[in-house]
Amino acid sequence: MAVGSLILEKTLIRIFLILLLVIIAFFGLRAFRKVSPSVLSKYIRVLLLSIIGGALLYLTATGRLNWFFALLGVAIAFMLRLMPALLHYGPQLRRLWQEFSGSKQNSSQRQSDARANGKMSVEEAYEVLGLKPGASEQDIIAAHRKLMQKIHPDRGGSDYLAAKINLAKKILLKK
Repeated sequence: MAVGSLILEKTLIRIFLILLLVIIAFFGLRAFRKVSPSVLSKYIRVLLLSIIGGALLYLTATGRLNWFFALLGVAIAFMLRLMPALLHYGPQLRRLWQEFSGSKQNSSQRQSDARANGKMSVEEAYEVLGLKPGASEQDIIAAHRKLMQKIHPDRGGSDYLAAKINLAKKILLKK
């Protein structure tokens, strides 16, 4: 009877731990959905480095790190043998990378150009300038001037944001 109750107790502990992990994962994912992508990438980087560090610390403490050094030696030998081939195909790889990164930049420029061509609603224009609907012409001009002093490209600001602010002013003063 004691063995059966011991097995039941271990099973209940495992079920409790699994349930606890599911609850932690649920609330963790819920919190991550509200975090900005830059902060999220920072958290993920710290988490991955912590897991790798913890695993290496555990392997070091238990004396099971031999395979890691063997794998490291094989990787170094493989990279040394692969280096001449990589250097031979270097120009093609560089051109391929430039095409890949250039296509991303061109598509983002096209999207910003499409937005800057007058496809902003009046509500969005008020929101960009931080005004309430029905603001006077002087309020619009003052808000535009205040934002442009902060975000102008000559002062280290963004061309995209300056274009959005100018477009918002143009839309609100022409309506």
